[in-house]
Order: sequence, then C-alpha cells, then structure tokens
Amino acid sequence: MEKEAYKIYIVGAGISGLIAAEVLENYGYHPEIIEATDRVGGRVKTDIVNNYQLDHGFQVLLTSYPAAKKYLDYTTLDLQPFLPGATIFTQGKQKTIGDPLRKFSLVFPTLFSGIGNFSDKLKILKLNSSLKKKSLDEIFKQPETTTLAHLQNLGFSAAMISKFFKPFFSGIFLESNLETSNRMFEFVYKMFGSGFAAIPKSGIEAIPKQLASKLQRTKFHFDKRVQKVEDGKITLENGTVLESHFTIVATEASQLISNLKSQETDWKSCETLYFETSKRSISKPLIGLVADDSLLINNIFYHTSLQTASTGNKELLSVTVVKDHNLSNAFLIKKVQEELQHYCGITNCTFLKQYTIPKALPNLQQLQYTMSPSETRLTTQTFLAGDIQLNGSLNAAMLAGEASALGVIEALGNMIKS
Repeated sequence: MEKEAYKIYIVGAGISGLIAAEVLENYGYHPEIIEATDRVGGRVKTDIVNNYQLDHGFQVLLTSYPAAKKYLDYTTLDLQPFLPGATIFTQGKQKTIGDPLRKFSLVFPTLFSGIGNFSDKLKILKLNSSLKKKSLDEIFKQPETTTLAHLQNLGFSAAMISKFFKPFFSGIFLESNLETSNRMFEFVYKMFGSGFAAIPKSGIEAIPKQLASKLQRTKFHFDKRVQKVEDGKITLENGTVLESHFTIVATEASQLISNLKSQETDWKSCETLYFETSKRSISKPLIGLVADDSLLINNIFYHTSLQTASTGNKELLSVTVVKDHNLSNAFLIKKVQEELQHYCGITNCTFLKQYTIPKALPNLQQLQYTMSPSETRLTTQTFLAGDIQLNGSLNAAMLAGEASALGVIEALGNMIKS
C-alpha cells in the first residue's frame, strides 16, 4: 500500500496534534485531523475584541524551549520579549526586580527593592549557576517534592518565597500553594534563565497558525466532535464512523476510549479578565505580581507594553486569577476592579472580556521530560499525544506529538516488514 493510502487520524488540532501531523507528513503520510472547534490551536487561541488581541488566558512562549526552537520560525512569529524581571505590588508599594546580569537597567531597582535579603540574592545566583550546568534529563530524573519544599530546602527566606516565588510561579503553575513538582520548577526556571518569555506580535494563536500553515498534505475536519475511538474506527457525535489504520488522540483520551474511563486527568483552572485602561501603571514590558495571599489577583500584564499587530485606542490590561472562589462573574469583575484600585493604583478600568478556563493545565504527578515512540502506544492502533503525557508545557505538547507520530511510523514499518 502507498503511504498516502494509509488512513491516519489525529484527534485534536492543538499544538500536539499539529506537530504529529508535521512529522507524519515529513515521512510521506497524509494524515487527517478531526477538531471539535472551528479552528486550530486547542488551548492556544487569540480573539480580537475592540481591536485588542485577547489570548485565551495569559500565555507566553519561552524561547529556550528545545522543541519550540526546532518546530517554530521565531522570526516570522515576530516575537515580542518581556524584560527578565517583575514588578511586585506589596503593601501598597510597587517594586521592580529582575536579572541584572541580562538587563543592566534592572541592577539598581533589584538591589534596592527590599524583596528578599542579601542572602536570597546570593542564593538566586547559586541557583542560576547550578541550573545552567544541569541537563533537562537530570532535572526530570531527580526525586520529586513540591516547589515550596524545594525552595525551603535551598534556604530561601519566607519573605522571598511569599513576595516573589509564590506569586510568580503561581501564575505559571496555576495553583497558589506551590504544590507543583520541583522538576517543573527547575525546568521552567532554567528556560527563563536561558531565554526570554515572549508573545508573538499577532497574539499567542500565531503559534498554531504557523504550524498549520506548514502542513501541505493534511486534511482538516473542523466542527467535528469525536464520541469514541476504537482500534480501526472513530465514531463522531453525529453518528459518522471513520475507518482508520491508526489514530493519535492528541487531546484528553479518557472520555473517548472505553478502557481509560477511570483515568480522567485532573486539571487546573484559571480565569483571565481583560480591561481597557487610560494609562499603564507599569511602563515597561514586565509582569506585575500581587504579593498578598488574601487577594484574588495573582498577576497582571499590560499587553500594550509590547508591540501588537492589532491594538485599540488605549491600554490593554490582563488580570489572572488562580484561586478557587464561588463568586458570580459580575461580582468577580467588581472585586478585581477594587483590588486593582486599592493594591495596584489602577483606576478607570473598562471591562472587556472574561475567560474562564476549566482545563488550563493538567495537574500531573511523576513528571517526565520526554517519552519514547513506543510509550505513546495505547493499543494496537491507537496512540496518545498531548502535554498530559509529560508535563504541562508547550514544549511537552510538541515532544508528545512528535513521539506519537514516530510511534505510528514505527508501527507502520513493522506492518510492512511482516
């Protein structure tokens, strides 16, 4: 049988599914992607509201991600980098800290910020140095503990943890107690230390759009929801049955495959609220951290501190909430506006849109960096992809997509031999 005659379906047009399709195309196959929504991207999407670019949640690309460097064209994405630091709102004051070794203008603000003591600053340098020498494999093979316990073991002061590490990494891990694995902490910290956080000029959805634009022999089926995946066939919710030689499930598989029903992934949620403001309280492209456990707000960012392809007439502010609460949407908006005014000095916020994201990041244990192609194989004809196979990151989504496609290619090779 010719390669293009094999029916290889990919369920989900997120980052992982798109990478799987690219790898299959590179080997001469013609995969088909089934996507429940109207476009590619999965959790990585951008809307235009009042000419502002609103990403579905506050998302950034870490330019040091090895898989991203392999599969993305950074020049075409026109990446807009953040400064390597943060502005911290604490006790009604605004303080800026950063990596003075990478941005000299952050030397004096960091030295005189009062965030952490002199010993903390030495420990930061020591941590930076040790992670530069540590490979990603070493990071993901070390014994697991929580990020909080890890920071305490490294000797950081309670003030440094509560005022910097907790608000900064809570926004990344989408949980406010630093219960996330130390493996993820060291991985993300290393990525921040060796590159930049950035957003494409056209918004985060530019990433999946670029990946999709490279696919020349992949067929897309949008607005088609899969009901069930079995070896040899896929059943859609509209009753259509598709015969397949191989299927890659690049989304959560527990609802689609009968023997995974009891293995549903636990997810972390978050809410992102967008506001239009008349001016910026943080002039530079720095994330704003709210270092107060009693507040709902975790972090803020002025997207108009970066260049954007589409922009409104004023400033665009995003606010991320990671804490659980039982507030109505209207009361949440009101509460966030009050906190912005009282703790960040931000007034006259016009609400634009709220994104409630129940499945923002998979809540995983025993995190891995990568997996072999054979490990992605669930049954004879079904393979699994998605960041849920490894760790909650764009890098993991890419690596899992790559591994699943190579798993299918390996299985096809064995079929041909026999």
